[in-house]
Amino acid sequence: MKKLIVIFLSIVIFSCKEKETKLADTSGMVFIKGSNYFMGGNTKEANPDELPVHEVKVNSFWIDETEVTNAEFSEFVDATGYVTTAEIKPDWDEIKKDLPPNTPKPDESVFVPASLVFKKNENISNLNNHTQWWDWVPSANWKQPGGEDTSIEGKENHPVVHVSWFDAVEYARWKGRRLPTEAEWEYASRGGLINKTYSWGDDKNLSLYANTWEGEFPKNNIMMDGFESTAPVKSYPPNSYGLYDMSGNVWEWCSDLYSYNYYSSLVNKISDNPKGPNKSFDPNEPFALKRVVRGGSYLCSKSYCTGYRNSMRMKNTPDTGSMHIGFRTVMDVK
Repeated sequence: MKKLIVIFLSIVIFSCKEKETKLADTSGMVFIKGSNYFMGGNTKEANPDELPVHEVKVNSFWIDETEVTNAEFSEFVDATGYVTTAEIKPDWDEIKKDLPPNTPKPDESVFVPASLVFKKNENISNLNNHTQWWDWVPSANWKQPGGEDTSIEGKENHPVVHVSWFDAVEYARWKGRRLPTEAEWEYASRGGLINKTYSWGDDKNLSLYANTWEGEFPKNNIMMDGFESTAPVKSYPPNSYGLYDMSGNVWEWCSDLYSYNYYSSLVNKISDNPKGPNKSFDPNEPFALKRVVRGGSYLCSKSYCTGYRNSMRMKNTPDTGSMHIGFRTVMDVK
């Protein structure tokens, strides 16, 4: 009898685990052979947090050839019942941890399931205040990118957006994968090309290679590429490794914590498969814990943000969701 109970429990445990994660496979992924490369900004556009350039060794890994799509994320939600961060009422006790001490609590009306939605603004002269083109929109989430009465119907092959870092981690775990490290991400983006600005090389005719903002940001997007917001994955040529949209379309979460001066700790030695700093630090918001996002988005432009450069670093609090942040996953080589 005791033996039967043990067998029964083993079957139940196995069944639960099978529901929680999919068997790891590499379909839709590209194998990246590990090597050494020089990480960081090597052009005049480089920001201080992209410096100094330093040598990095990365191990071989598999990476998604595209950003995770709405259809793929929908499969995950249908299989697990997962509820994303944007679909949950924000918790003030958690939010205030990322704010200066004694920050007053906002009005209760803002504590509703919501996410950040971009809005064009014709009356901007100062680009230093990003709140001028973002709205906190109730009911905005991955299924309703613009808020209530919007949907992803017809956009199944677009990258999923309004996903937090936590959401991306859970999806990756379900697939038997993980998020890329910042070093892996940049190595993959460079596609084996040396000292090139973009994932395709140095050609500045962006509309041929990436979904970016064309025109004066955030006033007017002339859409030379035909897309005002996200584009279906594989709408542009892949880089030399066969990876699509490493530049533009949506920002992509990485596993690393963000630290402004992290690279300065990696000089004078080869950094072996770095996983990022132990602590987060953003001088603009020193109390906030942040994670790295890479690759730029359809909102990046020559006039405002050149996030589509290989070495460009951006950061966000891990609970942040917006209509231009997505992700792709990686898998270790067994």
